[in-house]
Amino acid sequence: MQQPVTAPPVPERVRTLAAAAVPTHVSLAGTAEPAWSARGGVDRAGRPVLLVLPGDPLHGMRDEPVVTVDLTASRSLGGVELSRGLLKVQGWAQAVPERELRETAIAIADRCPDEALFEVLERRDGPRLLRVDVGQVIYLTGPESGVLDAEEYLDAAPDPLTAEAERMVRHVNDAHRDRLSAALGALLSEPAGDVWLWELDRFGATVRSGIEDPTLIRLPWPAPAGDTAALERALHCLLCHR
Repeated sequence: MQQPVTAPPVPERVRTLAAAAVPTHVSLAGTAEPAWSARGGVDRAGRPVLLVLPGDPLHGMRDEPVVTVDLTASRSLGGVELSRGLLKVQGWAQAVPERELRETAIAIADRCPDEALFEVLERRDGPRLLRVDVGQVIYLTGPESGVLDAEEYLDAAPDPLTAEAERMVRHVNDAHRDRLSAALGALLSEPAGDVWLWELDRFGATVRSGIEDPTLIRLPWPAPAGDTAALERALHCLLCHR
């Protein structure tokens, strides 16, 4: 009997985290300057996009300096913001071509709701959008870590059900944690503690027990969910487990 796939392939998981991540810091290779705070998002190709203001060390650049951008994906549980993973994207900072500025600004607006995005489109001497031509990606996701080269990272795609999955995660954590706790207790044959839905994807769910010192429990589906309806059915079966 073929065993179910328990988790997404690493490149897919990293791309899924990147799609939900925001830049927190950027550093410039070959200088003694410490990393500084960054703002921006990630475009649909998986490339970090930096919103660079006048006075920023990268604002006046005309070549393509090597940078490292820290991306953090997080989840709020009970009002506490917790990291789902850290990605360090190393590559070359490039100006977003003028013909792509509007599309890029729209792509990152949800993660970077900043009025300076409008100034990028309206002022030539104002803020700039720079994107990173990816060289490699270092990922740190709980107990897992490693490195993806540019081809592995860029050729992958986020989980196709990510948007729907995130909606379901929020709904369960807001309204059905009692059912999740009961289901997990039945699966473990022992009472479950402070339980939250941590990850949800087409291959399964990850449940988090505890906030400060958590245990992560992976619960794979019998078969990958091919669409939103299948994912909803799989999650419903989990919540109804007794």
